[in-house]
Amino acid sequence: MSMNAAPPSASTAMTEPMIEMNMTPLIDVMLVLIIMLIITIPRQNHAVNLNLPNGGKADTPDQVVTIDVDFDGTILWNGLAVPSRSKLEAKLLAVAAAPGRAEVHLRPNKLAAYKVVAGVMAAAQRCGVVNIGLVGNEQLI
Repeated sequence: MSMNAAPPSASTAMTEPMIEMNMTPLIDVMLVLIIMLIITIPRQNHAVNLNLPNGGKADTPDQVVTIDVDFDGTILWNGLAVPSRSKLEAKLLAVAAAPGRAEVHLRPNKLAAYKVVAGVMAAAQRCGVVNIGLVGNEQLI
């Protein structure tokens, strides 16, 4: 028995398909597309701008209104339930238009949904209430 040790012919090497693919251009294109996507996405900015006190002398307010936000989203105005968002905004407009210095104390329950509390603060800002403060923050820590 003899063995043929001749090198493979050139015709058999040309017919085999190339299995390996160059992935570098595909990865480069993908990275460029990801960077373009990140740059073009608009920034989400859901902020309620508040005017915070600057540490001056404390004036006693003429009127103090307490707004409680319960754990189930119920809004209480000085202990009485407010039936709708429009009634809350009407009361906030009355506080903003009242002569003298009126102050709103917002006391959210620690189990209250953030969107309800943020909605009350945004409504107060839209209605022109200038003096609003969060009361009872120690329960939120």
